Amino acid sequence: MFTLVSQLVIGVADLCAAFLFMFGLKRMSSPATAPSGIRLAGLGMIAAVLASFLYLFTVDPAARPHLLVNISLAVTALLIGGLGAWFVGRKVAMTAMPQMVAIYNGMGGAAAGLIAAVELFGGHTHGVTQLVVTLLGGCIGAVSLSGSAIAWAKLDGVLNKPLRFKGQQLVNAVALMASVAVAGVILASVLGVGGLLLPTSTWIWIFFASALVFGILMTLPIGGADMPVVISIYNAFTGLAVGLEGFVLQNPALMIAGMVVGAAGLLLTVIMAKAMNRSIANVLFSNFGTVAKAKSGAIKGTERPTEASDAAIKMRYASSVIIVPGYGLAAAHAQQKLYEFVKLLLAAKVSVKFAIHPVAGRMPGQMDVLLAEAGVPYDMIFQLDDINDDFATTDIALVIGANDVVNPAARADKSSPIFGMPILNADKAAQVYVIKRGQGKGYSGIVNALFYSPNCNMVYGDAQAVLVKMIEAVRGLGAAAA
Repeated sequence: MFTLVSQLVIGVADLCAAFLFMFGLKRMSSPATAPSGIRLAGLGMIAAVLASFLYLFTVDPAARPHLLVNISLAVTALLIGGLGAWFVGRKVAMTAMPQMVAIYNGMGGAAAGLIAAVELFGGHTHGVTQLVVTLLGGCIGAVSLSGSAIAWAKLDGVLNKPLRFKGQQLVNAVALMASVAVAGVILASVLGVGGLLLPTSTWIWIFFASALVFGILMTLPIGGADMPVVISIYNAFTGLAVGLEGFVLQNPALMIAGMVVGAAGLLLTVIMAKAMNRSIANVLFSNFGTVAKAKSGAIKGTERPTEASDAAIKMRYASSVIIVPGYGLAAAHAQQKLYEFVKLLLAAKVSVKFAIHPVAGRMPGQMDVLLAEAGVPYDMIFQLDDINDDFATTDIALVIGANDVVNPAARADKSSPIFGMPILNADKAAQVYVIKRGQGKGYSGIVNALFYSPNCNMVYGDAQAVLVKMIEAVRGLGAAAA
């Protein structure tokens, strides 16, 4: 009777978890509802964990002597993972958020790979379909783990340059085919087809090792400009691997959560690729990480620096200002000072909006989170398609630490490696001010034609220091008037 009740409760908990996962993810699609979406998804995870504990009480009676040990291990793992994530989540800087996401993607892939390993080493998989799904989920999980680890190293500066060599695509293809071939050997071994030179357990080790190597080789040649796409691809990989292993375990919560996360990651990958004027096939199989051979055309003119106080006073007396945040804003931890400056402009009856490019920063949504952290109201934040036409009628565009996403060469220079990439039309504003630490180039490695435009002035310096000067200049106007 107890077992039947437990199974019923497990079914209800799995259903609730699946609903909360989907509804929570839906709520996360908007900055205004994202906090509640995260809480709902968290409740779904709690329901799934509780269902997993109840499952321990429904196991075969012969296995029940190990029940206490299993529960102790599960609780220990939850405490280590939960407390570790809580501590890291509170301490991580906004600029390090992409690295944290990359690591969490890898941990999800590792979890799926470990489930596959337990099933394979324990001989729990039976039948061709279940075995193929287990191997596929394990392979994808291992690739996501090692690839995400390399992505983390690149984002954190541990690996500063892409590693490229002649014949690299061929080597990658060989590594992938090796994983597929070993998977075939394991399948034949379990089904009792043909003899093997090595024990099945050894082939399983080789299978996971080859998948890990492929993940490393696939990610090593990728440059910093492609990192947002890399993160979203591995997010999709992790979701797919979890969904496949959920099928193996016949766990509805894992299946639905994996499918939802995988679909969301794939959709995000499509959006990011479109924002970079790349096709998914191009990202995965063609120019992923290769260097553009075409040289952009020569840029005429010179950069015109100006003082932060002069730019601030011009914005104080403007009718409308559009602000374009970039990674430089996050690196300077200047979001709070930016919003403080914005509130001064709003008090002076200046219309202020924020324009967000899909690939601004180092990961999707980083600028939205950055502004939300500073308390910027959601109705002031607009995405590229919703605000791009407004630049032409705007008095001033303020660009902070952004580069490629406002480079007009994407529209006009066919020889540019970013030609065709959708950009924010900041150059069409009557006046443009760019806050930038120096004269460096963007991720694409090309000079920004906007900086040489007749309607553009450069304000050099750390974004936080510059914004402090701007705040002082605007406040000084009020004090003088008083």
